[in-house]
Amino acid sequence: MDLSVPLVNQDARLGSHQKEKSNAVIAGKAFQSRQELYSKIHIHLCTSGSESCGIFIPQNGLSALEMQQSLGIGNYQTSWLCLHKLRKAMIRPGRERLEGIVEVDEAFIGGEREGRRGRGVDGKVLALVAVEDKSYLDEKTGRKKRLPGRIRLCEIDDASGESLLQAIKENIEPGAVVRTDGWAGYANLEEHGYIHEIQKPSSKYKSHAMDDMPFDDNEVGDYDSPLPNCHLVISLLKRWILGTLQGSMGKDYAQDYFNEFTFRFNRRNSKFRGMLFWRLAQLVVDKQPDTLKNIKNHKI
Repeated sequence: MDLSVPLVNQDARLGSHQKEKSNAVIAGKAFQSRQELYSKIHIHLCTSGSESCGIFIPQNGLSALEMQQSLGIGNYQTSWLCLHKLRKAMIRPGRERLEGIVEVDEAFIGGEREGRRGRGVDGKVLALVAVEDKSYLDEKTGRKKRLPGRIRLCEIDDASGESLLQAIKENIEPGAVVRTDGWAGYANLEEHGYIHEIQKPSSKYKSHAMDDMPFDDNEVGDYDSPLPNCHLVISLLKRWILGTLQGSMGKDYAQDYFNEFTFRFNRRNSKFRGMLFWRLAQLVVDKQPDTLKNIKNHKI
């Protein structure tokens, strides 16, 4: 197939057997009812060479409007649906849970809101944030270097012990060392096979506002928070929402956005950015078809 020829002209030259074979490739998959859109995506990626990850795997992602403009999609809803299908596919079924030392905290995610702050705030999504701690001692400087490993982001109903425990069981392997703050909702972790360590902030940390913390410095110093990896991820997540999503994150689809951020963060050190698309393509092929109605009704 000549990828330099427009899609409509290529389809006109295909025989009936070739068309059936082409349709069979995506039958029963996430894009089964979007043959033309699927072909546009495929052709764009194949003709753009090293630029291929500019559509789906840019470092900071893209919005549905940007995707609509890049691919020339006529309907915004089609672009929105395509991105949400991809976000649904970004979580591999049966993926491994976090292991080793894992920091856990909760955060309210969403745009700026007036009113109270902290637990119990209205109008935002409460997320459990879990980050593997891969910090190590730098032999040259003798200082501890902060290094976050894999992450998990999970939308939870509230900060009760029941909700927190359920999310932790789904995302963290029993036997792991779970580091949290002193919130009472984490009190029963040891009864469920976890080693629980409560981290208390230093007096120097208490005297500094959260916005003043040096997140760009990967050295663990006196002013670091008790859960530095969690707070780093939370900060980056909020910046990503403000930048890529222009601060607009639909509360009903928060977990989909968390999935995308998790997919990107866990592959942030990949040397071959283009391979990330092929990894996503594999996940899409294995994913059952999602319809707009099912996505909006949260039936998947």
